[in-house]
Amino acid sequence: MSDTHPTFGAFNQGEVPTIACFNRATIPLGVDLDALIAAMQVLVDHYVAPVWATPAKLVKSQGFLKGAWAMVFLDNADQPGALAYHDLTPDGLPESKVFVKTTIDNHDLVSVSASHELVEMLVDPAINLMTTGPDPKVIYAYESADPVEALSFPVNGIPMTDFVFPAYFEAFHKVGSAQFDQMKKVKKPFQILAGGYQIIFKNGKWSQVYGSAAKEKRFAREDRRGHRSELRKKRDRIRANPKQIARG
Repeated sequence: MSDTHPTFGAFNQGEVPTIACFNRATIPLGVDLDALIAAMQVLVDHYVAPVWATPAKLVKSQGFLKGAWAMVFLDNADQPGALAYHDLTPDGLPESKVFVKTTIDNHDLVSVSASHELVEMLVDPAINLMTTGPDPKVIYAYESADPVEALSFPVNGIPMTDFVFPAYFEAFHKVGSAQFDQMKKVKKPFQILAGGYQIIFKNGKWSQVYGSAAKEKRFAREDRRGHRSELRKKRDRIRANPKQIARG
């Protein structure tokens, strides 16, 4: 299959994926990349995998690795060659993009944004999981960090994103009857904290529900190109094109 052919599918989560992490940003990340990768590995091993059964091995690389998932750090969606990364690796495997300048301009931390993308990629690598919930007319996206997006906790001294637990998406739980997120701030299923949001499908289209008016205003100002919230709206996924990236 050519690199430009649209691709969409699920991924074999029975295997432990390797995730190649590499930096194409021209501005500082604000954190050492080796230390960030090490902290994200601890996040996966000690926090995410025990809850979601999603182990992974993170490695630093100079680019895409054969058979590996990817996390690439870019300045923003306007960086030359950025759009050639498309939605998947050249092998058609999951890929996360962390936009460094965009993150910093939003007054957020790159470590939190990267760990956010990592957790959500592990839980829903094909960006196609959905569930029913408290509103019978709404389908809720399985985004495991969005509802608690503003919260973080230290791992190896580096801030990592809070994330929700499987019980969060199970509407039958009573208030306070289970742990719904890592930091224990969520008290019931489908609760959206003030700094978070939830992607929903209603009346034939995708939209967002926000935890506060302030979050809604902030969300509207953000450059969302290349983010998972936008990829859910697409019918197909397109593989990264190494030749276009090299030209960029």
